[in-house]
Amino acid sequence: MNPGDRVRVERAGRTYEGVLLPSTTPASLVLKLDGGYNVGLDREAASIEVLAADAHGIDTDANDEDGATDADTDAKGDSEPDGRDASAVAFDDDLPTVSLISTGGTIASTVDYRTGAVTAQFDAEDVLRAVPDLAGRANYRGRVVTNILSENMTPAIWTELARAVHEEIEAGADGVVVMHGTDTMQFSAAALAFALDTPVPVVFTGSQRSADRPSSDNVMNAVCAVEAAKADCAAVLVCMHASSSDDQCALHRGTRVRKNHTSRRDAFETVGARPLGTVEYDVARGSDGGREGDNGISFRREHVERDERDLAVAPAFETDVELLKFTPGMGPDVLDAYEGTAGLVIEGTGLGHVHTGWIPAVASLVEGGTDVVMTSQCIEGRVCDRVYDTGRDLLDAGVIEGEDLLPGTAKVKLMWALANAESGGPREAEDGEGVAATMRTPLAGELTHRSTPWA
Repeated sequence: MNPGDRVRVERAGRTYEGVLLPSTTPASLVLKLDGGYNVGLDREAASIEVLAADAHGIDTDANDEDGATDADTDAKGDSEPDGRDASAVAFDDDLPTVSLISTGGTIASTVDYRTGAVTAQFDAEDVLRAVPDLAGRANYRGRVVTNILSENMTPAIWTELARAVHEEIEAGADGVVVMHGTDTMQFSAAALAFALDTPVPVVFTGSQRSADRPSSDNVMNAVCAVEAAKADCAAVLVCMHASSSDDQCALHRGTRVRKNHTSRRDAFETVGARPLGTVEYDVARGSDGGREGDNGISFRREHVERDERDLAVAPAFETDVELLKFTPGMGPDVLDAYEGTAGLVIEGTGLGHVHTGWIPAVASLVEGGTDVVMTSQCIEGRVCDRVYDTGRDLLDAGVIEGEDLLPGTAKVKLMWALANAESGGPREAEDGEGVAATMRTPLAGELTHRSTPWA
């Protein structure tokens, strides 16, 4: 009996059937039930029957005659570049290759039972062990960029992550799955959407609840993300539960997604539209684990298809950029703290307004060389500073309209634009050079020139 086997357990007059998961102690069993919830059982006095052995076991610990492990070779048996933390599983010529890149987070974490806290301590190899359903879907290349809780994410890691994804695609990966903590996933996804021109899917996924906890969403999110990484879509996506049930994952553009709930499994939503696509979990896993036939993916809007663009990377980000939310009662002196900064994104009210007393201070910032972008703290809609006097005065002061950019995405884009707009990144602005032109140009689905009803 091994993790990944489908088993039936009878204990204390009750019967449980599901997939056996790795357990934290030899005295316990952990099953993933068909409804998506986990159950922990005491092995003592339990009757266990293996219904179906996992025929796609992941041998990540096998040693060769020289004592080297699979972690020392890539999927085709070639040595990895120095300094690269990578692993691989048995290679199948009939399957695509998906690179699993780990940054930490709940999808790659466990519970410290001494404190009850969730800690990030699994690498990509461990995720393959923890999610046996991934076996047989693809050839996997595992790579650890960092191992942190996502609140500790930094622009320097975005740069490292973008380079790692670029290297994996350049080395032949047919798709990339980035395992990331959910709290800052939307920022990292936006960062890679601007930093990369990708010919294959780059799919961020995570877990709201760790594998040790009942109702963990890690298995379904990981399976759907791998299927999305094999799809005919060249974009940076976020793949997470579409509802609270284990039925469907939503595929969100990395620049249009927002985490809208602290703990629900369907915490992520596309703002201003419906998700770009979906992955039906029942179809994706199938009766044989989803290894044959339709993978259950559908796209509802136009997107760049696989191999339609060339691979390119521009991974630099200006770190001297801030995001400020305006609220009633804030005096203009708060802007003194931002004098000399490279960029500032303001979350204004409504169509993009601040107190009229702020306008001279904003003008002073712009005159001092700070690029100031105006967004709205409203969840839906777009900035239009041409309707009221305050907005027109802000435009006269040199503020850049953020149109329908999400504030967080606007900050990430401004960081990228300041580092790349003048030198020419992988994409060109539509109406000239420089930061303002770049901010007004749609680069990765982050803004539209016209708001339309949801489609």
